[in-house]
Amino acid sequence: MASSNEDLFSFAQRSESGAPTESDAAVATGPLAHRMRPETWDEFMGHDRILAPGSALRTWIETDRVPSLILWGPPGCGKTTLARMIAGKTSSHFVTLSAVHAGVKDIKEAVESARVRRRQFNRKTILFVDEIHRFNKSQQDALLPHVEDGTLTLVGATTENPSFELNRALLSRARVVRLEPLDPEAVRGVIEHALSDPLRGLGGILKLAPETLDWLARTSEGDARRALTSLESLALYSGTGAEPLTVEQAQALLQRQPIPYDKNGEEHYNVISAFIKSIRDSDASAGLYYLARMIEAGEDPIFIARRLVVLASEDVGNADPRALQVAVAAMQAVDLIGMPEGRIPLAQAVTYLASAPKSNASYVGIGEALEEVRKSGALPVPMHLRNAVTSLMKGQGYGQGYAYAHDKPEAASKQRHLPDGLEGRKFYRPKDSGLERQIRERDAKK
Repeated sequence: MASSNEDLFSFAQRSESGAPTESDAAVATGPLAHRMRPETWDEFMGHDRILAPGSALRTWIETDRVPSLILWGPPGCGKTTLARMIAGKTSSHFVTLSAVHAGVKDIKEAVESARVRRRQFNRKTILFVDEIHRFNKSQQDALLPHVEDGTLTLVGATTENPSFELNRALLSRARVVRLEPLDPEAVRGVIEHALSDPLRGLGGILKLAPETLDWLARTSEGDARRALTSLESLALYSGTGAEPLTVEQAQALLQRQPIPYDKNGEEHYNVISAFIKSIRDSDASAGLYYLARMIEAGEDPIFIARRLVVLASEDVGNADPRALQVAVAAMQAVDLIGMPEGRIPLAQAVTYLASAPKSNASYVGIGEALEEVRKSGALPVPMHLRNAVTSLMKGQGYGQGYAYAHDKPEAASKQRHLPDGLEGRKFYRPKDSGLERQIRERDAKK
C-alpha cells in the first residue's frame, strides 16, 4: 500500500515502478491551494459525515477495496483531494483523465493499459475522471463495459447532479458520494493551517485579525480553494506588516469577488426554486434575498420577471387579480429600462406578490380540466350552446333553448354548460382568500 507524500500529488504521471516525476517538484512551488492539499485524514476538514473512522467510504479506502465512485459536490469541497487521498492509501495504479480534453481514444488506451497491468502485475487500476459530467453519451458508453467487468474502477468527480448528467447504466454501477460545501468553521481551519504551516503554507508571514479570519471563512461560500486563493492574494499584496489585517484592509485588497452561480447548473435551479417558494410562502424578505442573489450573479432579469408572471397566476390568482398586472408591468419595465435600474420594479413585484393573498384555485382547476379532457376526449357540446349560423343548423336544433344571461337576474342563467356526463363537475373552486372569497360567495348563490 502506497504511503509516501509524493503519492498524493502525481498519481496521474507516475511510472509502473511508482517513481516520482517532475510534477512533484512543480507541486512544491505551485499555488497555495495546490500546496495545501490535505495529506492526512486530520487535514481533510469538513467531511466527518462521510469520512469518520468506521464509515463505509473510509473503510473501503483503508482496506483497499474501493468500489466505483461518483464524487459529487460544489467547487472547492475536496473531490479531487479525496481522489488523491485514495491514490496515496491504496495499492491500485491511478490514471487520471480530464473529461474536458479526453476522448474515446484516451479511454480505450486507459482500458488497454489496465488490462496489461492486471495480467502482468496483478495490479488493479483506478481511473479518475475529473469533470465526468462533460463526457457525452458515447464516451460514457465506452467506459461502461470495463467498469462492469472489473477491468478498472471508476472514480468520477462532478459539480453537476449525476442523475441528470450521467447515463443510468453507468450510474447504477457506481456509488454516489455527496460532498457538501465546507462550513465556515472548516474553512477557517483550512485558512489557519495555511497561515501557520512553514513548509507548504505561509509560515506566519501573513497575519489576519480574528474578525478577518471569520469574514474570509464566511464569504468563501464553502470553497476551500477559493479561500486559499484569496489568502495567497492577501499575502502577495499586503506586504509583511507586523499588524494583523483588518476586514476593511482585506476587502480593499481582494476587491469584489463574484458569487458562485452556474446559470446552467444545479445551483441555478436551487436558487430560483427557493425564490419562488419564498414568495409563495409570503416571505417578502427571503424573496428579496434570492432576487439579490440572482442579480448579483448576473442572472437574466427577463428570466426572473417571467417566473414572477407565472407565479402571479399560479399562486396568487384571483385572490388578487392585480398581481398579474404588477408582474407583467414589472417585466415590461425591466425590458424598457434594463439593469441596474430594473432591479427596482423587480423588487416591487416580489414584495407585492409575497404580500398578496394567495390562491392556486385557477392553477388546480386547469390541471383537473386537462386531466378530464385527456380521459374523456372531445365530448359533444350541448345543443343549446352551439352556434346556429345557418338555417340548416337552426333546423337541427343548434342554439335551441339557449337562455341569454343578461335577461336573467344578476346576469346569470342556470342552464347546463358542461357536456353530458360531466354535469355538476367543479373545476374551479374559489378559496376563502382575498377577492376569491367574494367570488365563492357569488358562486354559492347560483
